[in-house]
Amino acid sequence: MNKPKIISLMGPTASGKTAFAMELYDRYPIDIISVDSALIYRGMDIGTAKPSKQEQQKYPHKLIDICDPSQSYSAANFRHDALAEIETSLKNDRIPLLVGGTMLYFKALIEGLSPLPAANSEIRQQIEEKANKLGWQAIHEELKKVDPISAQRIHPNDPQRLNRALEVYLISGKSLTELTQNSGEALPYEIMQFAIMPEDRSILHQRIEKRFIQMLEQGFEQEVKVLMQRSDLHLNLPSIRCVGYRQMWEYLNGDISYDEMVFKGICATRQLAKRQITWLRGWKQPITWLNSDNINATFNNLF
Repeated sequence: MNKPKIISLMGPTASGKTAFAMELYDRYPIDIISVDSALIYRGMDIGTAKPSKQEQQKYPHKLIDICDPSQSYSAANFRHDALAEIETSLKNDRIPLLVGGTMLYFKALIEGLSPLPAANSEIRQQIEEKANKLGWQAIHEELKKVDPISAQRIHPNDPQRLNRALEVYLISGKSLTELTQNSGEALPYEIMQFAIMPEDRSILHQRIEKRFIQMLEQGFEQEVKVLMQRSDLHLNLPSIRCVGYRQMWEYLNGDISYDEMVFKGICATRQLAKRQITWLRGWKQPITWLNSDNINATFNNLF
């Protein structure tokens, strides 16, 4: 029995994924499902390059604006929600098109997730109490002893992920790295995987810089000011650590100058793109690469 077909369109930030997805929506019976860990947050529109309200009306995107910035949202949450959206799309005789640059979400969806122990509020509280006394750097050092690979991957100022990684070890006696080596249930569909980016990396860098400047002109500073007025948001949250938001937050906090914010914001976005490309270069499944300077010609020959 043939598996239902779905399409994934991956690529680094500013490579043109969203614009191309909208073009495809005009030509094929597709449903756009966002695979982006920043677009999930409500009230974070400009700095995430989220499609405008007008664009979303014309080109509906699933899994956008589904979380408050104070909430956490895991790869497991994404897999659950994405599978539900895929099933709905297929039942309506449409083609699910997964579009985004959060490679961890794609990996969780396509390869499945390892069975990890459920959260334990008592252990989490113990870790937090220790962090309040000794600092999260001490928690990071503790994690380094039991799971050096996770410690290398997780920033010392990321309490949510530090807590979870250490919690997993304290509950199971096994490291997060060890447990995640065994994938869970694989995706029950046939997936056509595409990746989009310019052939010349310098073009991508130019696009990143241009887009960041456009965000500033569109009111990015005011958007972050509104977020800062909330007492429940802070720099350690995954939402505020999104590229651009952290740098703008630091500027508005008086920690860096305006010019430093712009420079650091552009550099952080370029580093994100580099990480995304590295993920894609090492992708296990076969990928068809599309040149973002000539997408349609390449795609039409394959679809």
